[in-house]
Amino acid sequence: MSVRTRLSAALIAATLLAVGGPAAPARAAVTSRGVTVPGFYTPPATLPAADGALIRTEPLPLALSLPGIDGTLPGRATRIMYKSTDSTGNPVAVTGAYLEPAVSYRGVRPLVVLAPGTMGQGDQCSTSLALQRGLVLGAGDGQTTVSIGYEVLAIYRLLAKGIAVVQTDYPGLGATDRLHTYVNRVDSGHAVLDAARAARALPDTSITAASPVGLYGYSQGGGAVASAAEMQAAYAPDVRVTATYAGAPPADLTAVMKAIDGSELLGALGWSVNGFAQSEPGLRPLLDRYLSPSGRAVLEDLSTMCVGDAIFAYAGRRSTAWTTNGQSVSDIVSAEPVLRAYLGEQLIGSRKPAGVVRVATGVFDNLVPHGQARTMAAAWCRLGGSVVYAPVALPWTVSPLLNHFGPLLSDQGPAVDWLAQRLAGAKTPSNCAALPLMP
Repeated sequence: MSVRTRLSAALIAATLLAVGGPAAPARAAVTSRGVTVPGFYTPPATLPAADGALIRTEPLPLALSLPGIDGTLPGRATRIMYKSTDSTGNPVAVTGAYLEPAVSYRGVRPLVVLAPGTMGQGDQCSTSLALQRGLVLGAGDGQTTVSIGYEVLAIYRLLAKGIAVVQTDYPGLGATDRLHTYVNRVDSGHAVLDAARAARALPDTSITAASPVGLYGYSQGGGAVASAAEMQAAYAPDVRVTATYAGAPPADLTAVMKAIDGSELLGALGWSVNGFAQSEPGLRPLLDRYLSPSGRAVLEDLSTMCVGDAIFAYAGRRSTAWTTNGQSVSDIVSAEPVLRAYLGEQLIGSRKPAGVVRVATGVFDNLVPHGQARTMAAAWCRLGGSVVYAPVALPWTVSPLLNHFGPLLSDQGPAVDWLAQRLAGAKTPSNCAALPLMP
């Protein structure tokens, strides 16, 4: 069963793919754009009841590792599949990886949940698979794909400090039973919190119930950890989140969708629409009304793409080419109360976050706009949250993608250092009082 077939069913058939639907054969491999996704990623028909419960594990060989005195550097990796709950309240299997550091840690070893930035929507794009292969290349049925595990740098920086890392692939990115629900606030937030639970359930690790928990994410990952920090108190009070780094979070999807239309990352708009269609059946009549045949073909194509594929194929194009009346996706959202309400439910910033949160965003980021991330930080301050707002000033460029990607690289070292210090017990003052005066 190809991912393309699954998307066609999601857009045209009367029912959406879900865990409760027909299950794929246990451990069956899936091919996506010429890449064989191992059978490990095919969920079983029945899932455990408890959120965060382990479904299966296996050793994960790392593409980048070195021999060390006390073991392989940066550490030992385990591929995991665990149970979570999606935005419809149904059980979902999520994959990821746990990495046990080779270096020692003075005190109780912390755990960081890393939520990846945008990887794409094809199952071959998952970060856990990229950790194993480094560079994922594929060709088949006239399609090609390329995926680079760029989150390895942040992961290895954390491991080098002796911090254990568990990384989530999110629902449907890797796990082959459904389409990835890109930037779905609840799906991603739950997956982050349940990854911490799954890591604690693993045997033979150095983390304990007393291990402080941190969250790390940029872009899509920044939104995922921001959502998790908001939902921790209600969804996972047992996961005591000490500190969160939320870089360039897409907190207001209405603003983000408008900004990425016509940019190098137009594909992310398509992934959002695909994910919305799977999560909310009530949106199907609107898709039927507005999507043209060419628009359906583009969304189907994007459903199996990684971020590099989408940039090569659709950079600079606009969503006006997807619709029957030439309106953009943002225009349609503005005109349709159902869509406005759905996106309103995705807003991040309406609940007090757990622990202390460092919100960093490039002041010239016009892909995931700086203003909407800053608004989220200010809203958290008004709710009594402990917020450290860190604007990242880099030179403006004509490329929205560079304006967005530059702060990821320039701020990553300070972000990892800040998170490590908080997990080690260092206190940090909130700068909420100064936030309204910041650029």
